[in-house]
Parts: sequence; C-alpha cells; structure tokens
Amino acid sequence: MQFKKTEDLKAGMRLARPIYNRDGVLLYERDSKLTQQGITSIENFGLIGIFILEPAEPVPPMTKADIEFERFQVVNVFAIKEAMQMLLATGKKAKLDAVVASINKSFGSLDERLNFVQNLRSKEDYVYKHALNVAILCAMMGSQMNLKLDERRDVITAALICDMKEYSILEQVYEYYPGVRRYCQQALKIAEWVEEGRADTTARLKNGSRILAVAQAYDDMTAMSIDKEAPASSVIAVKYLMDKEEFYSEDIIAALVHSISILGPGVCVELSTGEKGLVLEENLRDFLRPVVLVFGDNTILDFSDQYVYEDVEITDIMKTMDRRHFMGEDVVKEYGFGELKRQMKQ
Repeated sequence: MQFKKTEDLKAGMRLARPIYNRDGVLLYERDSKLTQQGITSIENFGLIGIFILEPAEPVPPMTKADIEFERFQVVNVFAIKEAMQMLLATGKKAKLDAVVASINKSFGSLDERLNFVQNLRSKEDYVYKHALNVAILCAMMGSQMNLKLDERRDVITAALICDMKEYSILEQVYEYYPGVRRYCQQALKIAEWVEEGRADTTARLKNGSRILAVAQAYDDMTAMSIDKEAPASSVIAVKYLMDKEEFYSEDIIAALVHSISILGPGVCVELSTGEKGLVLEENLRDFLRPVVLVFGDNTILDFSDQYVYEDVEITDIMKTMDRRHFMGEDVVKEYGFGELKRQMKQ
C-alpha cells in the first residue's frame, strides 16, 4: 500500500481504502480502479491524497468495524473543522456540541475493544484528525473510568479544542464550559512534567485531565504522518506510558488498554529472542501475555504462563512494507489455530 498525493493519481490505480464524502456516503469501494472522473471528485473533495494498492498487492483485511471507524473519522474531521470555523466567526457552539454528542454516543459505551486504526495525516488536516482521535480515546477511557456524563462531555470537548491555536476559540469555549479549561491546563502541565522528567506530587489532578494527557501522548506517538518516518506501534506507545506511570497514572493507562485492541488474534509480533510470531488468542487481563504461534518452529507460547514470560517477551508489533501488521482473526480460524489451542488445553 502506498500513499499518493492527489496530483500524482492516475486512472487505473486501485484503492486500498474506501472513499466517503463528507456526509459519510460511500463513493468508491476498496479495490476499485480510479477513473479520471474519480480523480476529479477526489480533487473536489479537497483530499490531499489517498492510499492505493501496488499492482500485484491483495486487498488488506478490514473488518466492518474498521470500515465504519474510518467512515466516522472522515465525516467528523470535516465536522470539527466546520464547528471551529462557526465558533470563531459567530460564537455559536451548536455544531461543536453536536460533534461531542456524536463521539460520546459512538464510543462512550462500547462493549468491546476498538481496533484503533490510524490514518495518514497532512500538515493541512493534522490538527483536526489529532483532535478527533484524542476525543475518541477520551470517550472510551472516560467510560472505563466511570466519569459522569457531564465530565465525559467536558473531557471530549477539551480533546477537540486543546491544541487549537486560535486563542479566541479557546476563550469562547472556556466561557461555555468552565470544566474544560482545567482539563486543558492540567493536561498541558502533565506534558511539561514529562518533558522535564519530574512531577509535582502535591498537584491535585482531575481524572479527566489525566485521561486527556494519556490520549494525547498515545495519539502523538502512533499517528501516521507524511512528515514522520514511521509511527510507534501501539505496543511501544503503551510500554512508554507504563514506564512513566508517575505522570500518567496506572489506572488511566489501564483504561486505555481496555479500550483498544492491541494484541488481538491475527497480529504479528516480534519477540525478545529475535523470533517472530502470530497472536492466536489475546489476553484480556494483560495484553502483553497472549498466546503466540512462533513462525520459526511452529511452537505455541502461552505468555500467561509465568515460566514462559520469564524467558521471552513480546517487544513490538511486526510491520509489513505497507505498515500493516494484521492478518485477520478469520485467517487465524481458517487455518485451525484456534482449534489447535483448544486441543492443547485438553
């Protein structure tokens, strides 16, 4: 999979990801071949570019949830931009409230972990995609931490506006949402402590502030960008947060880990022995201790076994050329790995 800027698109190229308009209507399916009319549509939508497949490359797996998550991101990046423009121009916050409500409704009460797929970002839309993804993480983590509804709405709002540089926007939002100011200021203070390497243990921080700080740090590390050589994997990002528990708080990091799927079935991993393997079964209690099939000798390691975990550990997620590292749970089941695991337990 390659990212191609709009000006470099050519008829006949195959789409690696679906394309939606700003209303969330599907315009082009994955594996569709671009036409000149399609390229013109992409230009009219203001897209800076799209992901395309290489000539012989198969279509990478995406679940229905993955596709819906991508559609939601596309729609709401435009919605956030319009909400901020309206707030700056007129002082009206109705559209911002609508975006906050949509994020909370979609992600504030999920029954299972989300496969948090990152999209490539440009200089033009980075701030809006960053704001959206941080807000989504905050909604999920706020639910895990049992924040009250008004607190959750405030932390989602803080996520959307915290990195907006227009001072007038911030002041107007703070006027409408008094709790948002504290979340933004305290999250910024936590980031400063991390950079300085010391924390003020006497500071009384709100859970919403810690949630915002963790969400911002995680998204900063894992975000895909044209200007970044390679983003950190979710494993590396969470390990980094865990190493800095004095700043981010253990229970908040746990809320993040229980909100997103990190080492689920089908994920390919690198081990401390230098070997590589495939996750067969995730560990819902400790994400670093799943069941893994080792490629080299086809042995199965159950990292929930303390004796196994003492000798070898998962160091990172294995990346392919197109930065995908997910084989798909359906593929794992197709080859009978789940059945093999059950036979070993018997």
